Amino acid sequence: MADPTLKAALKARDLIVAPGVFDLISALVADRMGFKALYVTGYGVVASYLGLPDAGIATYRDMVERVGQIVAMTQTPVIADADTGYGGLLNVRHTVRGYEKAGVSAIQLEDQEFPKKCGHTPNRRVIPARDMCRKIEVAVDARTLPDTLIIARTDSRTGLGLEEAIRRGQDYAKAGADIVFVEAPESEDEFKRVGAEIDCWLLANMVPTGKSPVVPADRLKAYGFQVAIYPSAGMSVVCAALDASYHYLKSHGSTEGSPTPAYTMAQLHDLTGFPEVWAFEKRFAEN
Repeated sequence: MADPTLKAALKARDLIVAPGVFDLISALVADRMGFKALYVTGYGVVASYLGLPDAGIATYRDMVERVGQIVAMTQTPVIADADTGYGGLLNVRHTVRGYEKAGVSAIQLEDQEFPKKCGHTPNRRVIPARDMCRKIEVAVDARTLPDTLIIARTDSRTGLGLEEAIRRGQDYAKAGADIVFVEAPESEDEFKRVGAEIDCWLLANMVPTGKSPVVPADRLKAYGFQVAIYPSAGMSVVCAALDASYHYLKSHGSTEGSPTPAYTMAQLHDLTGFPEVWAFEKRFAEN
């Protein structure tokens, strides 16, 4: 039987394309697609759960509960955003242990100051590299399962430049990170340099209309990347579909004839598990 872990997929040297999921509906849909990983986006979870921006407002408890629900209801390995670790070194240890207990395959930590901000927004500030290296060392020491991966993200490119971002990526790999994530390179050539100069498994963040260009998967692989996440692939299209559907309903007084693609009730029943309920009732319910 093939090894189903994310680590095994990385060792197979294929580029892992991970769609962003932000709630149980998006996770259930993506889980059926055959991806090698799902990416639980902090931006999307904070927006869908709290209706707020990804600006350091969500707590560890907010996130670990949502992440745990997604992991429990899916079969695909999950990469999960854990922001800054929600505090100091003790918080990082607690976060890693909590995410690992929830079943997360890879835990993403970043070097922003707290409170953090979305990586494709301005005015982000980072902590000293040596402090982030210490966080990585704590995270590596805190995990208890050999297949749990630690992702170290640096947000230094926007404020401090590409050279510093690459230097930090190299330092974070030496500190023990399994995967390095340089956030928001500003050109395809910058992605190429990251791939050439950091000797570690590498993650690329593909955010259409964000700070980085969207680079095709084959070129990312050729540049030396092992993971490409698409955090907004679900949330952005869901928002657009809701906007279109609700506007149509408001202007027509009905959804009949709406051009917005929609699941049938049969598809919704199947997605949310009603066939299992009906099978249970057929077996156990009193006649």
